[in-house]
Amino acid sequence: MFQQQVYILNTFRMMLDAVSVIAAGYWARHLVSYYVPDVVWRMPENIFIVSVLMMMFVNNYVMGRMGMYGDRRHPSLWKLFWPMLNAVLIDFSVLASFVFIFEPQDYPRSFLLLFAGLCLVLMFAEKILLRIYIRFIAAKGFNVRRILVVGNMTRGKLVSDLLSSQVSWGHQVVGRLKTSTDKSDGSDSLGTLDDLPEVLRTHAIDEVVFAIDGDRTVNLARHLNYCRQTGIPARILPALWQPGQHGLSVDRLQGVPFFTIQTANFNATGLLYKRILDIIGGLVGTLIFLFIYPFVAVAIKLDSPGPVVFKQQRMGLNGRIFYLYKFRSMYLDAEQRKKELLDRNEMEGVMFKLKDDPRITKVGGWLRKTSLDEFPQFFNVLKGEMSLVGTRPPTLDEVEQYKPWHLRRISAKPGLTGLWQVSGRNKITNFDEIVELDCRYLDQWRFSDDLRILFKTVMVVLKRKGAI
Repeated sequence: MFQQQVYILNTFRMMLDAVSVIAAGYWARHLVSYYVPDVVWRMPENIFIVSVLMMMFVNNYVMGRMGMYGDRRHPSLWKLFWPMLNAVLIDFSVLASFVFIFEPQDYPRSFLLLFAGLCLVLMFAEKILLRIYIRFIAAKGFNVRRILVVGNMTRGKLVSDLLSSQVSWGHQVVGRLKTSTDKSDGSDSLGTLDDLPEVLRTHAIDEVVFAIDGDRTVNLARHLNYCRQTGIPARILPALWQPGQHGLSVDRLQGVPFFTIQTANFNATGLLYKRILDIIGGLVGTLIFLFIYPFVAVAIKLDSPGPVVFKQQRMGLNGRIFYLYKFRSMYLDAEQRKKELLDRNEMEGVMFKLKDDPRITKVGGWLRKTSLDEFPQFFNVLKGEMSLVGTRPPTLDEVEQYKPWHLRRISAKPGLTGLWQVSGRNKITNFDEIVELDCRYLDQWRFSDDLRILFKTVMVVLKRKGAI
């Protein structure tokens, strides 16, 4: 019911904003035509209509991106005005760019300014009126939704605070029933959970929210069944949810609900876009690899004996083992000599890194500096073993030394590049800091982040700040 109200109200808001933009356009046209000195309206009708319709769609998009159509109520008109002002400035920057690029004939600049100003005025007035209606009329009407909260003071206050800031056309928290283990009382307390039948009889309750904190002595099924028998809808705030936890969601499998604890910000749509980007980037990278292969192969062979392409087992998504490919940049005995160099490791933790590694060949040093040694990994990307952007693929011996929280970095596909590589990578010497960057990438992932990291990676490589 809560999200349905949000959806309905936001759809209504978008319609009102669209009407306000259209009204502002025609009002601005009228003012320019009759009241602005020395301006004769000669703008073609089709240009005027395109301008207004473009602003209508652009404004709805920008307002949505700025959180104006979210499920949280703005605490004050002042905090409502500023994002709206920013949205209008962005809207008409787009329109001004359109006018500048295409230079439509007889386009009055005064119309552009009036259109922007009237849009802001009408939309702000519309939101004030809607706010007054919801707060002082709908929220106090006969059909306001009356809610009873069950839980201790902490979780009861949490639910009450959420409801007070929720976008809605009217609901009211009637009071709270505490559990038997909750010793504290409060002004909102109507009794204990055992009083539920009596409270439902004596108070007009439309819905019960159970926010119990995992008290196993509470027979929740019995109380839920009573609500079902009496026709009162019930909601449950899961006991395993804690403040600050945002990865808990409900998924359905053939109609059966499952609580899901997400450990990353990926979803099916995002992973699809990510895979499409990987395929496109993988194809481009593979073509470049095939082009440079003969030249790099000759240089490697002339420099030192051994294969052109080096392959090594790495740990991928959730423990999957795969062979990672790179142009060979070290001597053949590099793995054996690594044990002799462990005491010179510049990293704090399980990762090995040495700036002037004696195992690197002359050509290998150049390959690493230009990041050409990484190009065979585009095959790993095409095969789906790696992604363009992700976490660094660890070796098997590294993973054996991981702490439990380190394992989270392999809960997603490893990448050719990542947040660590573009965040002062040569300065970070603590492995825990690298894992923290990887976890931040997973928690806050958006498709635009991958594009941004890829762009930064290209800039880093072009500036020759080190291998990716």
